[in-house]
Amino acid sequence: MNQRRTILKISVGAIGLVALPQVINFAKAAEEFIKGPKVKDHPAKQLSKHVWMIYSPDGFPTAENQGMMANITFVITKKGIVVLDTGASLQIGEMAIRMIKKVSSLPVIAIFNSHYHGDHFLGNQAFIEAYGQEIPIYAHPYSLNQIKGIEGNAWKSLMERWTNQATVGTKVIPPTHTVKHGDVFDYGDIQIRVHHYGISHTPGDICLEVVQDQVTYVGDIAMDGRIANMDDGSYVGTFKTYKALSEATGEQLWIPGHGNAKKTLLKEYGEFMGGIYETCVKAIQDGVDPSAAKALVLKDPRVMKYAKTTAGFEGNIGKYTSLAYLEAEKEAF
Repeated sequence: MNQRRTILKISVGAIGLVALPQVINFAKAAEEFIKGPKVKDHPAKQLSKHVWMIYSPDGFPTAENQGMMANITFVITKKGIVVLDTGASLQIGEMAIRMIKKVSSLPVIAIFNSHYHGDHFLGNQAFIEAYGQEIPIYAHPYSLNQIKGIEGNAWKSLMERWTNQATVGTKVIPPTHTVKHGDVFDYGDIQIRVHHYGISHTPGDICLEVVQDQVTYVGDIAMDGRIANMDDGSYVGTFKTYKALSEATGEQLWIPGHGNAKKTLLKEYGEFMGGIYETCVKAIQDGVDPSAAKALVLKDPRVMKYAKTTAGFEGNIGKYTSLAYLEAEKEAF
């Protein structure tokens, strides 16, 4: 891919220093044409009467999976299709559109981005190009600002690096509209309610309840078979969100951004997270040094129960134990 860019630059330079307008336009068009390969199809699975999910079997981006690491959920309503997170690249978004068209001829009429991590919004471009610039893209104000700021391009660059340039051609298309907790969007036969209870996975995570189906898309506040990034999140905030969300919605089919949809998702992932955080709380109470907290976390039966089936566990448990210890220490004072 880099070689192609080099050839393009050399060719333009070889034409001369004239910088004719048609030469400049040709160069721009050629650069825009360069893009990574198509992503293989991942068939959509129906989860309820109106809700479908394009499942990603992988939890982390590689050259082999071309960045296909997060689920894409969509809701078929009378008014059209609403997409809940769009994937990690233009190519993944294009694949999602192919899969959507296999189950419905209705157009996509709205997009929600659950938070600002790139595997959940970088597919926006594909939908805008396919269905028009007027499609609203909704997100929490914090997420919108992060995507419009340095995080948008940072995630674009990271995804290209992690996939060996497979996502090249992707542009950052930020959300266009903000939402707040309690907002309800009426699509005729279906209403989608926004939930936000403060910082959890990030400060700007929104969960999206498909009211009539008793299904809620939770994004990355809970995961199945994958350890969550807690770098700018909160354990305490996550537990608070689980409690408030469950009380507000009742029994739901919870759809994660990574892994399988489950009615027991919040209970299971909450148990795993509790094993990390509550062990750190006790370590602080007992005067245990933070360097020794990891060993205690690894022995906790709640952590042991999920460790072997949680992707990214070994590489991240030390870091996320440290984050839990720091938060527990802060909460203690």
